[in-house]
Amino acid sequence: MSAVKSILVFHILFLWGLWRIFKKMGISGWKALIPGYRFYVLGRAVDCEQEGRVLFLLEILSELVRLTDYLPMTYENMLKENVKLALAVFLCYLLFVIMEIIYQLRVYSGLCHVFGRKKWWLFGFALFEGVTVFIWGMKKDIVPVNLISWADGKGAAKSHGDVVSTGSGLNINIKERTVKILGKNRALLEDIHMNIPRGHMVLLLGGSGAGKTTFVNAVTGYEQADARILLDDRDIYTEYEKMKYSVGFVPQQDLMRGHDTVGLTLSDAASVRLPASVGWFKRRKRIKTVLEEFGLASVRDSLVEKLSGGQRKRLSIAMEYISDPSLFILDEPDSGLDGIVARGIFEKLRTIADENKIVIVITHTPDRVADLFDDVIVLAKDDSGTGRLAFFGSVEDARTFFDKNSMEGILRSINRTDEGGEGRANEFVEKYAAVTLNETREIA
Repeated sequence: MSAVKSILVFHILFLWGLWRIFKKMGISGWKALIPGYRFYVLGRAVDCEQEGRVLFLLEILSELVRLTDYLPMTYENMLKENVKLALAVFLCYLLFVIMEIIYQLRVYSGLCHVFGRKKWWLFGFALFEGVTVFIWGMKKDIVPVNLISWADGKGAAKSHGDVVSTGSGLNINIKERTVKILGKNRALLEDIHMNIPRGHMVLLLGGSGAGKTTFVNAVTGYEQADARILLDDRDIYTEYEKMKYSVGFVPQQDLMRGHDTVGLTLSDAASVRLPASVGWFKRRKRIKTVLEEFGLASVRDSLVEKLSGGQRKRLSIAMEYISDPSLFILDEPDSGLDGIVARGIFEKLRTIADENKIVIVITHTPDRVADLFDDVIVLAKDDSGTGRLAFFGSVEDARTFFDKNSMEGILRSINRTDEGGEGRANEFVEKYAAVTLNETREIA
């Protein structure tokens, strides 16, 4: 059998097997025949939608690459004409293939979970994809046991609607945040409403995929949603160019150059984060103040790469705080730090909040600093896979609401059962919606 015939046979086995797998999962079999789209469908069905999207693009690109076989300039001719160009093309193609394999294995890993099979099947998918997919499709005893229940769910009931602004603090009313995937709208966030007073430090809690990053991006205006976000009654969306200096966001990974000094790093941040109207002398004074406030004045002339983990994190925070924002959001500021150093970072954030500012923090170790927070926002995925508000209120009220003694216990209650949780997200989303609805009726 020639190589071309072998490839054709394996491809037919792959399509036939994937068709059958789709049927077992309640998906229309014909979707297995569409290049790219089939992996998006499979990825979404096994809770690997992001990987499915990447594979969709990679497979389409792969089909385009195959078309180049019919172009006059073949790879052999390119190799003769320009060795460097040919080498660059080969390396790009190799990277392309490696990415495709990695993302396929991630999706197949999700498939193993859905079908309740051991991960050693991944060797079969990697080495003999067509045959392995065919076996899974044809064998009657290989059936789904952990279907993702939220893939086509209706979602939890909604709350009463918008929260009226108090005129001070942060007023959040997110109707929905959607993305268009293959012509179809997919909700990432929905029905999130709250007022956060000035002077409050707030814990943002939620499991993987609950929408914490999407929520932060929507609140800061980085990725606008169908929403109204007010900071002291000023609309962050409509006045974004003016309001962006009042909002600071510190990502988990810092963006500092190791060979710059602390002073130069903060000076560069000031040139970006402070309005052009701020003069040179005021800028110098602000830099000096922030250096002293974050305990960095003594290392002003030190290189960033020579700083300790705690000092580096403080500098990363100082870079955003240089604009003196009213709303300060941080993504895992304690990442990679030991308990004592991390505690010091959170105590500094508590001080900032006490200066009549709003501080919102994401952390994966909430219980060791829970006493420093005023409120907690709990986001959870409902059974449609949409990020919803399961609770907003004081830390103590959160423990009562979820009947848990710890923040980690709260997380377990809303996480899906296949994530080691209790799978009660819908229950708490609807419970909180009912509570807020009753409160609104009492006020009325």
